[in-house]
Amino acid sequence: MTNSTNIHEPTGAESQSTVPPNGKLTAREKKWIVYDVGNSAFVLLSTAVIPIYAKSLMPADGNIVSAWGYAQTIASLVIALLMPLLGSIADVQGMKIKFFLGFFGTGVVTCCAMALPLTWLPFLIVYILATIGLNGSLTFYDSMLIDTTSNERMDKVSSHGYGWGYIGSTVPFIVCIALIFGGPALFGWSTVACTRASFIITAIWWAAFTIPLITSYRQVHYRATRDQLGSAVRGTFSELAGTFGKIVKNKPLWMFMIAFFFYIDAVNTVISMSTSYGAELGIDSTQLVVALLVTQFVAFPCAILYGRLSGRFGSKTMITAAVVAYMCIVFFAAFFLKSAAEFWILAILVGMFQGGIQALSRSYYGKIIPKDHANEYYGFYDIFGKTASILGTFLVATTTSITGNASLGVLSIAILLVLAFVFLCLQKDPTQALGCPINQQQERRSSNKNGRSYRPSRDLKQFSPAQRTYFDRAVVVANSATTTVGESNAIIRNFQMLSSMQCPL
Repeated sequence: MTNSTNIHEPTGAESQSTVPPNGKLTAREKKWIVYDVGNSAFVLLSTAVIPIYAKSLMPADGNIVSAWGYAQTIASLVIALLMPLLGSIADVQGMKIKFFLGFFGTGVVTCCAMALPLTWLPFLIVYILATIGLNGSLTFYDSMLIDTTSNERMDKVSSHGYGWGYIGSTVPFIVCIALIFGGPALFGWSTVACTRASFIITAIWWAAFTIPLITSYRQVHYRATRDQLGSAVRGTFSELAGTFGKIVKNKPLWMFMIAFFFYIDAVNTVISMSTSYGAELGIDSTQLVVALLVTQFVAFPCAILYGRLSGRFGSKTMITAAVVAYMCIVFFAAFFLKSAAEFWILAILVGMFQGGIQALSRSYYGKIIPKDHANEYYGFYDIFGKTASILGTFLVATTTSITGNASLGVLSIAILLVLAFVFLCLQKDPTQALGCPINQQQERRSSNKNGRSYRPSRDLKQFSPAQRTYFDRAVVVANSATTTVGESNAIIRNFQMLSSMQCPL
């Protein structure tokens, strides 16, 4: 392979083409999934325990909602600025895993460092570094999905990742909570010492469940080989400019990214600020922790269910449904959340939709981007995702500081969700082909066998004559009684690339 834009085609054990869309998870898919089990332990701890511990370090007149919001903003800003550049370099053969290990290692080490006897400000700085390590590793981890499975199985695999991540994170979390509440009586340790020990336990869990991914991962899609690293790095900025230009020209892609910018802002803000918001309302810390633990158990089956429902209704439809649900959640939190009982209801509602919208966003994006530039595109994905986090947490923190009312800060999130809903409604779904989702091909084949043909529902005026010709041929072949499901899927995938301007004729 000598040119700068090649794709290594998997062979043998690497190939996913023989695995049916609804088949059992492969060994490679399972090893990718378990990283979600590992890193989710830190995510849960940073949502439920770390803000409470940080509040105990603050001066009496400090506002945890504002301080925590600004900490999240700084961490998100660093990731948003770094990821496109590093992501472009990571699209070189063998570089993706190296960047992943660098950020993962930073996250694990600084998670351990939080156990040191630090004062308020140093602790906050270490936490920011740990968050950067986590989010940086997740960017490269997300882009590994396209190397691990096929388009047809992305929703399923991504949903299983979030689902098992939720349920798996509860194991170290329960151990940590048991240590925090029972350690003083059992071991004679202080509550502070037990809390610090929980940081070490979480770091060990995170590292242990990363080993299967590290030992099994192979970068299938890349734009340049190892011997072209120098020229690839030198051309990084021009590549970034080119990628941005391609995104701008691809209307379905940039409209989804804008919608994603707004709705993931709400999701991340609700996740990162929920505990601090509850603490500010005076809800007992034990109630907060237990309620968030329930969230994990609810999120596990709901995330997997969401992946299955996407096979029937399409990824975009299910994402839009989750956005509407989050509108209801935000209004409930702003107007009705006053006690521990309401916080429990909020936790259950968040658990029902949190994993689904995150998992499907990750897999849906992977379907509509060029595979050999995955990290580059996921870098821009991260700009939109992390910049949104900056906006959301900053908005909540600033509104709360100005008004002195945390409920008004939460309410501001609703505007972002409305904007996301509008863009999702306006976007034409590029994963739709011949009038229905790609993962509904089996159902269409059944209809064809019964003698009923299907027709495209797309407006072909937007395409070139060559594209329309290809489309007409696809309809004829797909309706043929002799065409297999696999052949029909291949035709449809090709047209998807054409219609999304990834491979124009």
